[in-house]
Order: sequence, then structure tokens, then C-alpha cells
Amino acid sequence: MQKRTLGKNGLEVSALGLGCMGLSFGYGPATEKTDAIRLIRTAFERGVTFFDTAEVYGPFVNEELVGEALAPIRDQVVIATKFGFQDGDSKKPMDSRPERIRAVAEASLKRLKTDRIDLFYQHRVDPNVPMEDVAGTVKDLIREGKVKHFGLSEAGEQSIRRAHAVQPVAALQSEYSLWWREPEHKVMPVLEELGIGFVPFSPLGKGFLTGAINERTSFDQSDFRAIVPRFSEENRKANAGLVDVLGRLAEGKGATRAQIALAWLLAQKPWVVPIPGTTKLSRLDENVGAASIELSAGDLAAIEAALKEIQVVGDRYPAQWQQRVDR
Repeated sequence: MQKRTLGKNGLEVSALGLGCMGLSFGYGPATEKTDAIRLIRTAFERGVTFFDTAEVYGPFVNEELVGEALAPIRDQVVIATKFGFQDGDSKKPMDSRPERIRAVAEASLKRLKTDRIDLFYQHRVDPNVPMEDVAGTVKDLIREGKVKHFGLSEAGEQSIRRAHAVQPVAALQSEYSLWWREPEHKVMPVLEELGIGFVPFSPLGKGFLTGAINERTSFDQSDFRAIVPRFSEENRKANAGLVDVLGRLAEGKGATRAQIALAWLLAQKPWVVPIPGTTKLSRLDENVGAASIELSAGDLAAIEAALKEIQVVGDRYPAQWQQRVDR
């Protein structure tokens, strides 16, 4: 698989990464441990060198899983993890106080079975802690060799600029896909200006763009999509047109919907590195195959024209989560 560089300090990763959250958290019951380890190691065999986790995924168990799976190949991969929630619990308020950041770094290093965190993201901007203090703390951790690169997640333009002025930001991780293009308006121009990489999470629209979800799909009570407005039965039915368009485009390219959705992201900028997640080896192979699909200018224009005819409906987060997205 081809490599891409995040930021200006040489963080080289595979063009597609693996989002590991869903193996332990968020999308229903956790994957059995041996199967999850097999999937992570198979991803590496397929050319993936970039693995994403966080203390809140579980909490804590996802980092432990990723650490165990990657221990034999640690020096050949890039591991990204995150800090930013009180007690490592995503249901609690944000907490990016310097002492908390340091505590998370030490705990994550142990769980990941490593001596350095390759990319350490602030999971969400903490309105109660100045960004300069956050960036300064990570800068100290980098100086100490415990962290290699600094990242932000779901941060807005001003937060990105303030952080970058203290410690160069290697990557911003935010949701971005064919059905959530908001980052194109304000965030991506700032990333290009400052030389910051972009790591789209949910690049397949939390599974919707694959075509495997329709208005009849039911979600497990531990699957957070059950409370996401965009995944209400009514909105799934209303958004089916986007899946239909992807299907027609995919058929013309001899590909799948997921592959076209990922190839579209890869075609946007050379510093975009999507991190699709999956629990299935067949889906992993499908996703990895997207890295070899090239969309022509004509293909991209056709996608753009088709999207203009479709209005995606439904908020991407429940109302109580919206406050966690930095503007």
C-alpha cells in the first residue's frame, strides 16, 4: 500500500489506516479477543501501518487489545491514541488539564505495551483549558520522548491555529465522508495552509455508505447509532438515494460502494488518510482494495454532480453531543 505523510515532521503512514474502536466499543458487543487480534495483524499483512485507538474505547480495553496485537511488530507501525475525557469515560465531561494529559500518557503507554505514543490526539477540545496549555503539555511529552506527534480531534479553525502556534499539529481527526462534508468549508483550508494532515473517521458514514444498512436495520442497544438522528428509520429511508448513487458508480468501476467512498476521500488531498473500522476480515480486504482504485477527474465530477441532487438529512450527533464539537 502507498504511504502518505501527516504534518511537516515526517509522520509516514499507510494511505488507509484502521480504526480499532469498533472492535471493543460503540457498535454493539465486543469482538472476541483472538478474532480482534487476528484482524489487526491481518490489516498489517495487507499493508496497513496506522492504527487508531483511545483510552475511552471500552474504556481502556481497546488500547490493551491494540497493544497486544501490535507488540510483535511495534517498530513497523504507527499507533495513535487520545486523551481528553474525565476518568477516560466518554460519558463524562472533557478534561484536558495538563496533569490529566500526563496521567493518560503514562497509562496509555502501559496498556499499549510501548515506550512511545506515535500520535497523541486531544479527543475533544476542552473549553475550560486554554489550548496553549494543552499543546504545551504535549510539547513537553514530545521533548521527553514519550510522544512523537501531536494531533487534535473535532477541533475548529481557531483551536487548530492556537495549538499549532505552540506545538506543530501533525493531524486533525474529524468525521468526513460523502455524507458529511462540513470540514471542506473552513477546516481543510486551514490544514492545507498550515501543512497538517487530515484523518477522516467514519469515512463510510458509520457503515451506511456500504449499502449494508437500510430502513429495516435494527441496532443492538449497545450500538450508539441507535441514538444518532441520522440513523433514525425515517432518515435512513430518506438518505437511501446517496447509497443508490454510490451503487451505480461502483458498478461502473467494478468496485463496491465502500471502495468508491474511500477512493473519493483519498482523491481529495494527498494528505488525507481515512481510518475505516471493521470487525470482519472480508470488509478489511474490501477496504484495503480501495487504496488501489483511482478515480479520474471525470469520475470525481460525476460524483459531485450526483451529490448536488441529493440532500442528506438528519444530525450526525444527538443534541447532547453537539456541544462537544469545537467550532
